[in-house]
Amino acid sequence: MTLNGTSAGPERSTRIDWVDYAKGICIVMVVMMHSVLGVEKAAGETGFMHAFVMFAQPFRMPDFFLISGLFLAVVIDRDWRTYLDRKVVHFAYFYVLWMTIQFGFKAPGFAAENGWRHVGLLYLESFIEPFGTLWFIYLLPIFFVVTKLSRDIPAMAVWLVAAALETAHIATGWTVIDEFCARFVYFYSGYLFASYVFALSDRSREKPALALIGLALWTLVNGGLVVSGFSHWPLISLALGFAGAGAIIVMGTLLARMQWLNFLRYCGEHSIVIYLAFFLPMAVTRTLLLKTGLIADIGVISLIVTVAGVAGAVLIWRLALALRADFLFERPAAFWIAPKKAAPALQAAE
Repeated sequence: MTLNGTSAGPERSTRIDWVDYAKGICIVMVVMMHSVLGVEKAAGETGFMHAFVMFAQPFRMPDFFLISGLFLAVVIDRDWRTYLDRKVVHFAYFYVLWMTIQFGFKAPGFAAENGWRHVGLLYLESFIEPFGTLWFIYLLPIFFVVTKLSRDIPAMAVWLVAAALETAHIATGWTVIDEFCARFVYFYSGYLFASYVFALSDRSREKPALALIGLALWTLVNGGLVVSGFSHWPLISLALGFAGAGAIIVMGTLLARMQWLNFLRYCGEHSIVIYLAFFLPMAVTRTLLLKTGLIADIGVISLIVTVAGVAGAVLIWRLALALRADFLFERPAAFWIAPKKAAPALQAAE
């Protein structure tokens, strides 16, 4: 499966190469963030990988959400039953399944600290407060529904409200509210400005030298604002989110043009596989390396844990297919509320 819900194995001709590269960069950055911060928290110190995580912070999730909305225009006019099946039930299935799996691994630790009654309450709370790393697929269905419901409202009015919510830096303590306010503008922009996104990619492919100059300038500006501590300021965070999303799109386009780093395209093609399963190999590798003390450098440990998270997730997927446990990554027919349809030409339509 891709992160937008398409099958993981379509014909290459039905996919858009730079989109897969961009998604691959994003999912690797997500795994890197959780791996690096997890290692550093457990070790009580930081390593060289911390700089990469901080550099990516302004644009890591904005780009992911922008790409998630990129193909929404293809499907937004579908009847509500089909739309809810593809855009709500689909993600709800994977959230509940993998939230339960993650919770199962962590429940004994929770019980040791606060008792099993607390564990039960915490599990129920996970249906309204996204659990662990899964908040992204919890939030996506909300974005899909809100976008369809707001179709009768002038698009620029919706966009301006979404931009204002991001700029307000709302912090209620509830993940759904806070992340909705911080991220919806990027998702809606992917939907609203898709033609401009594709134009940016086309121009980058036609003029790679100019694209590289633009990437160099962006790197300096983004890095400088992060180091100076200004990247979180209102309006600056919004600008950096869009600038970084554009930079990842340009990177994906250039990599696709040269056919370099194909492992990133593979990661993009299987982004939901990695997103759902990376927590387990990441946690196991982190625990083993820190407890055994085989490697002293925190940065190196963080790098290894990141690689293990990505590769381990793919391995879990392959094992699931071999053991006929497809339900871990493919939604069974019993959980469909609308008939399946043949996949369209665009990769993110289903």
